[in-house]
Amino acid sequence: MRTLLCSLALVSSLVGAAVPEDSLNDLDWRLIGPFRAGWSTVAVGVPTEPGRYYFGAAGGGVWTSSDYGHNWQPIFDQGAPSIGALAVAHSNPKVLYVGTGQPQARYDVAAGNGVWRSDDAGQHWQHLGLTDTRHIGEIWVHPERPDTVLVAALGPYYADSPDRGVYRSTDGGRHWTHTLKLDAASGAVDLGADPTNPDIVFAATWTARNYPWMSYFTPMYGEGSGLYRSTDGGQHWTRVQGEGWPDGPLGRVGISVTHWQGQTRVYALIDHNVHGGLYRSDDGGQHWQVVQADPSLTTRYFARVTAHPTDPDQVFVMGRSMKVSKDAGKTLTIFRGSPGGDDYHDLWIDPSAPSRMIAASDQGTIVSTNGGQSWSDWYNQPTGQFYCLHVDQQFPYRLFAGQQDNGSVAIKSRSDFGAISFRDWMPAGADERDCVVPDPDDPNVLYGSGLGGRVSRFDARTGDVQNITPLLVNTYGRDPRTIDQRFSWITPLTISPVAPHALYLGSQSVYRSVDRGATWQPISADLTGRSETAETCQGDLPQSRARACGFGVIFNIAPSPLNADELWVGTDSGLIQRTRDGGKTWQNLTPGILPEWGLVARIDPSPLNAEHAYVAVDLHRMNRFEPMFLRTSDGGKTWTNISDGIPKNEFSAVIRADVKQPGLLYAGTDRSVYVSFDDGAHWQPLAQSLPVAWVRDLRVVGNDLAIATQGRALWILDNVERLRALAQSVPTSPTLFPVADTWRLRKSQNKDTPLAAEIPLGKNPPTGAIIEYYLPESGDALSLRVKDAAGTVIFERSSEATPEAVPAEQYFSDLYRKPEQALPNTRGSHRVIWNLRHPRPLATAYEYSIAATAGVETSALPEGPLALPGRYTVELLLAGKTERQSFEVKLDPRLNLAPAQLQHILDFNLELATVLKQLTSSIGKTEAALSALASRTDAAAETERAALQAQLDGDPKRRGLHSWMEVLSGMATDAESAEREPTAAQQQLLTQAKTAIAH
Repeated sequence: MRTLLCSLALVSSLVGAAVPEDSLNDLDWRLIGPFRAGWSTVAVGVPTEPGRYYFGAAGGGVWTSSDYGHNWQPIFDQGAPSIGALAVAHSNPKVLYVGTGQPQARYDVAAGNGVWRSDDAGQHWQHLGLTDTRHIGEIWVHPERPDTVLVAALGPYYADSPDRGVYRSTDGGRHWTHTLKLDAASGAVDLGADPTNPDIVFAATWTARNYPWMSYFTPMYGEGSGLYRSTDGGQHWTRVQGEGWPDGPLGRVGISVTHWQGQTRVYALIDHNVHGGLYRSDDGGQHWQVVQADPSLTTRYFARVTAHPTDPDQVFVMGRSMKVSKDAGKTLTIFRGSPGGDDYHDLWIDPSAPSRMIAASDQGTIVSTNGGQSWSDWYNQPTGQFYCLHVDQQFPYRLFAGQQDNGSVAIKSRSDFGAISFRDWMPAGADERDCVVPDPDDPNVLYGSGLGGRVSRFDARTGDVQNITPLLVNTYGRDPRTIDQRFSWITPLTISPVAPHALYLGSQSVYRSVDRGATWQPISADLTGRSETAETCQGDLPQSRARACGFGVIFNIAPSPLNADELWVGTDSGLIQRTRDGGKTWQNLTPGILPEWGLVARIDPSPLNAEHAYVAVDLHRMNRFEPMFLRTSDGGKTWTNISDGIPKNEFSAVIRADVKQPGLLYAGTDRSVYVSFDDGAHWQPLAQSLPVAWVRDLRVVGNDLAIATQGRALWILDNVERLRALAQSVPTSPTLFPVADTWRLRKSQNKDTPLAAEIPLGKNPPTGAIIEYYLPESGDALSLRVKDAAGTVIFERSSEATPEAVPAEQYFSDLYRKPEQALPNTRGSHRVIWNLRHPRPLATAYEYSIAATAGVETSALPEGPLALPGRYTVELLLAGKTERQSFEVKLDPRLNLAPAQLQHILDFNLELATVLKQLTSSIGKTEAALSALASRTDAAAETERAALQAQLDGDPKRRGLHSWMEVLSGMATDAESAEREPTAAQQQLLTQAKTAIAH
């Protein structure tokens, strides 16, 4: 308690103090994967540059490939990560336009911040405004004038807005004219132009509205949905209502425009409650015919159609599968699709070489160069969307999450093979999107939630999956007034970290299981604010009556890490509830500041103080794009808004308290991640190398920080010990931060051919002790060293000397090299890694390891034996002063070795190093003697040269020094690479070597 109170005092003393930005230098977020793609919304290629393609992701920004989709690189981390439209200027393909905010009306739809432009193929970007349009469905660029552009702006999903419609610019986006204005509820979602006459342009409009609750049961139809035509390049518009066009309110409309027999041909997918399907006009919209009377072809989710650029009778329809017609829409066949539904959203076909195609789908982006006969892979794009993150207590720990549209993931935080690859993750047996929860007592058992209340139990030993939900009637997406159990986009599922580790499931009520899902008991009534006496709950409800009428659900369940009977619940209807007696009684702890339908996205009861809890409130479904983080320090009696320092245009997603340091908090928003050192009084960015992303969940795992993003996969920030130290005091002088205890591991145990540099890999954590220090000024010489318990220096680095390169033949690409540098001595914080090894044995030559990873320094072997488990001291020496920190090197918990065994291993390696040192010296002396004889030609010199050369090269009866060097350095490599005592053969050979070398 004394330590806790002292820490709290330090926290309170920091209120109002800023932690210098440069003290957070060198904090490196690492992408762990998986490289299984997520939802791609739009895709396009470059006709004049075969191999060059772009795609926009629903939550992952813009990516490009220069090799036909084999490798992808992100190029857009400046703006909102949700992409709705993407266009390449035909007359100048260096000019790119990006419209942010996806147009699909899904529950998890992410908003944007307007239009962006690049003039150098994505290297640099400029914001062009239209920020309040929020969702952009399409961008059209004039084929001859790259500065003439049209934007189809759908507008905000959660409010009426005047910013909807079509915008036009003739100066590259510096100025905009709002040329097509509809009503405040209807915007533009698609554009298309006659390829032979760019003055003829069509715009599809849509009356689209979402609500704070999941409203899939509410049709998105309106009088504002329709089709408009312009004959002057988008300056003026007239509504298309030709013969055959369906009457009445419409839903979403998707179009593709081509040219046929001298006329403008238009294909239109029309969402209509009776006459939906694929329509075609052969006279520019004056007359229409239904060519596919199939309402399933278009919905609020699917409404894209692509006409072949050289064959106007060939048309492709996006949907669960991609369909094609070669007779102008009369018949459709499957072009591409797999079981489960790939869910295609876009197709681009190269007009100059139609066999080149790129398609965007829920599964990712794929490229074809042979007209769709075969496609590239989508297991090379880290754009997965994850909402709910759990971790286990294994070593290395694993991350678990459901991936939107794809399934579930169990992935290691560290690979034994140098980098995290396809070998290190697997499906986790759960449904897409939702939570995957590991059993604390059996790491092979995982619980997963799914659509409409499904709960599964997965056994990794056998792959067996059992449905264990107590609610077997799936009600996903249905009208809440017609069902018994209500669920939203995500079914909340979690497990208590406190024994007996109860499972919790949420609908509008909480269910608990204490027998691993065999039986469940309800432990609450409706916690969402539904009123039994609510009146007038039929028909279209205003938001003010929806909560009382039962439209809300439980969105987050947070068990206390300190009390098995304490449980917090947050609802999407804006309520915070808690029980401290296992569900017998509940308290409504909702503060007045929390608005009705403010979605309680995350609650985090403090792991250090039973009276503290933190809440992230997501307001964007109320059309409020602003943060709201709350804190209580008295068990929920009072609450404080702790959002100061979070950008005003970002909304809250998750908040977590550190598990060791009071007052240290982490928060995620729809753009980034932040840290507070004073219990939320102030926040500052913690993104560093993290791309712009919607950070949906976050977990503190020992000394690490793990996050799940909606569109950029899973990431880890290793070692937050520095942040814990900064929460206690801000350094003003040279400071060596505390060093976390370190596991004794090897960088890579791979013995196979390295994975090709083109294979996308997640990054491993640093191998060894992470040593961090802060310098208030630049320039002074400094050195760093590590000592064992006896005071022996094992590791040294200096700012004045670059580590010496070892003599080894580099027979491979520089992609596998990243040599160590001198110790940094510039202002700010720095991170240095000691690999836990004793100094490298001396040898006349070394060999690079096959255990290599592109982008990482390849080890030269032998590299030195690992230090023993135990206490070590780091010293930072600067300007005559010494800073010290101690830490422990811990044995790999997967091993079971006694101290005597470990000592034996080290002693053998050190003895071998001693022999190698002697051998290196002998070779050096012998070669020097040979060199000294080089100028002599007498017989005695010849005899002496022969004898010396024989010592080096040996003869049939005796091994030479060079041969001994090769054998012993190879044995040193073998001995230091295994946690095993030396074999009898190794010990015997070392004895022989010592005898031979001595003579």
